[in-house]
Amino acid sequence: MKSALRYIISLGLAGGLIWFVFKDIDLADMLSRFAQADWRWIALSCFLLLCAHVTRAWRWGMLMEPLGYKPGLLNSSVSVLTGYFANYIVPRMGEVTRCGTLYRLEKIPVNLSFGTVVAERIFDVIILLGLIGLNFILEFDRLSSFFTDIFQSKIQGNGSADSGPSALLIVAGIIFLGLIVAAVVILRSDSIKNKLLQNPIIQKIAGFLKGMLEGLLSVRKLKNPGMFFLSTAIIWICYYLVSYVLFFCIPETSQLGLLAGLTLLVVGSIGMTAPTQGGIGAYHLLVGSVMVLYGLTQKDGITLATFIHGTQMLFMLVVGALAFLYVLIQNKTADEPAVATTNN
Repeated sequence: MKSALRYIISLGLAGGLIWFVFKDIDLADMLSRFAQADWRWIALSCFLLLCAHVTRAWRWGMLMEPLGYKPGLLNSSVSVLTGYFANYIVPRMGEVTRCGTLYRLEKIPVNLSFGTVVAERIFDVIILLGLIGLNFILEFDRLSSFFTDIFQSKIQGNGSADSGPSALLIVAGIIFLGLIVAAVVILRSDSIKNKLLQNPIIQKIAGFLKGMLEGLLSVRKLKNPGMFFLSTAIIWICYYLVSYVLFFCIPETSQLGLLAGLTLLVVGSIGMTAPTQGGIGAYHLLVGSVMVLYGLTQKDGITLATFIHGTQMLFMLVVGALAFLYVLIQNKTADEPAVATTNN
């Protein structure tokens, strides 16, 4: 019942976001613009996406080597693809499905492979946080004005706000100073520290930070840390190019530059973490809104978001289904000798 409710809520959230995003969009016009797209760029984008996932499978295998296992690249890639396929059906099921698939193909215990997936995700979170920081530094004017406008609309309504940016900086400074003072007080008081550590929320945060640290330190156990970092760089470069090359498919977005691609990567990655099937709805809303900063209309931003997300989703559903079929065939082939022996 709990799983069913979670799935229904996730589906309802995705549906609500999709309705909100597309309520003022002419879908017939959007589809006609998709039909005019240059499909050569789409093919390149799909190839880059497949390269990213195969590289992720290669990196995953490196994490399992210190544990005494060395899965084949094909089986690891198939496991990764089935995981992404599952995420488009049931949110947050991808990691479990990936590890279960690898167990069927390579007989690697799920608990061990799942631990490596957690370590892998920790590295990806760190990379994403770094990209967010880099994006904010390179696009400070655009992003600061974007968040300032949001802040002003929430605090001041529709009124004039010439002092908005300075007021925002003052408030941010006060909050930052307050956090520093609170941290100093907590660190110098054992009683407050012990009470906080007994709080379930604080314990979860501390456990998450500890897991991040352990994941970072686990790279010391790798046989070739340099290849691990190289594969991580390849994954994120491919992720960047997957969306960037699709700018050239539609005339309205062909003038967008490299920094727009970085912003799309960061905002799109955040949208994909939403508790909906494949980030549906959240991705469209965030990307459609932030692309306005680069001269697109809200309509063109949503069109671009729909085009990128839809292309990736359809490709992953097809490739993931083929990977799932491969697993079924492999299992059937593996079971046939046992059946024949039993009959004899």
